[in-house]
Amino acid sequence: MVLVLNGVLQDDCPMDTNSLFLQHPVYRDYAHQLHSIQAKSVGPVGLLYVGQRELAAAAPHDKNINIIGADDATTCIIVVVRHSGSGAVALAHFDGSGVDEAVCTMVSRVQELALGYPEGRIELQLIGGYRDSQGYGEDVFYSIMQSFHKHHLEIDLTQACVGELNTMLRGEINCPIIYGVGVNIKTGEIFPASFPDRGPDRQLRDARIFMGSQTVLDIYDSTLGMLRIGPFNYDPLRGADLWLSQTDEFLLQHLSSSPDVEPPHFASQVRATIRFIQENQFPAVTVFRDNRPRYYRRDDATGCWALVRY
Repeated sequence: MVLVLNGVLQDDCPMDTNSLFLQHPVYRDYAHQLHSIQAKSVGPVGLLYVGQRELAAAAPHDKNINIIGADDATTCIIVVVRHSGSGAVALAHFDGSGVDEAVCTMVSRVQELALGYPEGRIELQLIGGYRDSQGYGEDVFYSIMQSFHKHHLEIDLTQACVGELNTMLRGEINCPIIYGVGVNIKTGEIFPASFPDRGPDRQLRDARIFMGSQTVLDIYDSTLGMLRIGPFNYDPLRGADLWLSQTDEFLLQHLSSSPDVEPPHFASQVRATIRFIQENQFPAVTVFRDNRPRYYRRDDATGCWALVRY
């Protein structure tokens, strides 16, 4: 009984987006306000990019990060948790896997970063999960709402640009209005965004998802100011050559939950991931030597992430 909707503590969690919007139409206004913000293409300088089944948290005073963001969300939902007093923020890209544990991690990270700052509320924003024909976005929405509703803290839902509020018609096909968002960690501003550079280690990070990991990876160590990937392992991929020989359309139809609305780079990204898996069948051996994470530090000269060599 800890989810707050439109300022009111809730006894029950909304079962779906329709119920939420019928009972609290103010979320339509909040979504329209987000739609009205000019979308930005964000470069790699000062960016912490969060991929699918990943999360990260940072505070406004973090000198390594200006923007934290995620994109390529169709049936997935981007979740932002922010402490209104300190400005500490966590962002995750959820597809329905590992949500319970990740929600607890997000809230605890924000609480840790908010220690010593003025009191404030934990605010929650949801963006993504358009109205797809299979109802995948609704399932993700429900799992997220249930997880936050079970949390012992009061959490205030301040944005729900999901379901029909993130859906437009292109011809006769429903498609997302917003695919990605960025958060300015200095100001708390949230805005529609795309990220041409999704690194570092994009193929390695995508390989973890492609090979079926169900956990949400926390990719940033705010104490060290370093991006942290792994360690993790997966089994060798059988039939990699067969996958690579298929057409882009085949990959779309068989590997996407929303083949009609994927961004143009979907197939090329999948191919790059499969090639990486083919070349690194045992990442515990070839990538994470001595079972150590791959750490990246912000390069002062370029503003981009640079691998820390040991």
